[in-house]
Amino acid sequence: MRTAIFFISALCLASAPALVSAAEAPKPAAPEGPKSLGSSKNWGAYSAGSGKTIVCYMVGKPVKTLPVNPTRGRVDAHVTHRPGENADNVVNFALGYETKANSKAELDIDGKKFPLFTNKDSAWAADAATDKAITQALGRGKQAVLKATSARGTNSIDTYSLEGVGKALELIDGTCKVKR
Repeated sequence: MRTAIFFISALCLASAPALVSAAEAPKPAAPEGPKSLGSSKNWGAYSAGSGKTIVCYMVGKPVKTLPVNPTRGRVDAHVTHRPGENADNVVNFALGYETKANSKAELDIDGKKFPLFTNKDSAWAADAATDKAITQALGRGKQAVLKATSARGTNSIDTYSLEGVGKALELIDGTCKVKR
């Protein structure tokens, strides 16, 4: 019995320095999460990361969605800057459903139409020049309407008010040092 108590005591003493060292060791810094840069009307502006890994983006929700009752996931629009990757004005729409295979979506900003390709549950511009043209139109426009088709064949129409886009763009441009 005495040997067992001695053995347990020795084991506890031997592991004590490791426990103290682990408790005193500095913890690694948590990655920076999204930080609000502000909001304007229907749009919010955010950043995440820092230095070469900074990402700045704005998010807007539709003011009207048709059909009214379908079950959909997240539905919103984004414009993202990733200066460390030389990617500015990247436009993306989260549709809230899987899209029909090989389908296209159509974005109409105050009568100017932009074709978008779909991939899974999102719609994207085909190239950087179209991204930039869409971002400029969003910044100057009053309303954007996105039409797409789900994998089940349901057509959706999401209407976005563009009130506040200009201010949200200023916030992400300033933070990520993007010049218009």
